[in-house]
Amino acid sequence: MSHDSLSFGWRVGWRVGRESTQEADLVCCFVVSNESAARCDGAGPKLDAASALLLADRLGALADPVRLQILSMISTSPDGEVCACDFVGPISKSQPTVSHHLKVLAEAGLVDGDKRGRWIWYRLAPGAVNATTAALLDATS
Repeated sequence: MSHDSLSFGWRVGWRVGRESTQEADLVCCFVVSNESAARCDGAGPKLDAASALLLADRLGALADPVRLQILSMISTSPDGEVCACDFVGPISKSQPTVSHHLKVLAEAGLVDGDKRGRWIWYRLAPGAVNATTAALLDATS
């Protein structure tokens, strides 16, 4: 086991093999697998690894003021969609910067785009924002 494969979790202990599918935690002086992730305090994760990764990707995409402004513009648009060219002025960012932020939102599954001529028109991905909010609430309550 190399030093690179270890990370420290404050309450959990040493985490082994974060990148592998066979993660294990050293808890209470012995190793338990994720399948039997019993903790000394009885706590266990509510999210499986795949759900946690998706939620983290979406929350990461949302953790930027420009991207929040973009989502706000799309959600308040009368047609429910906005041309990529229409973000530049209100957000005061260059077109390449806007395109980068739109790409991040699209990769996180928060927006969908349709190319029409030279421009892409963006709309909120159906249910994505509500699903992200619900997943966060479920994971923390």
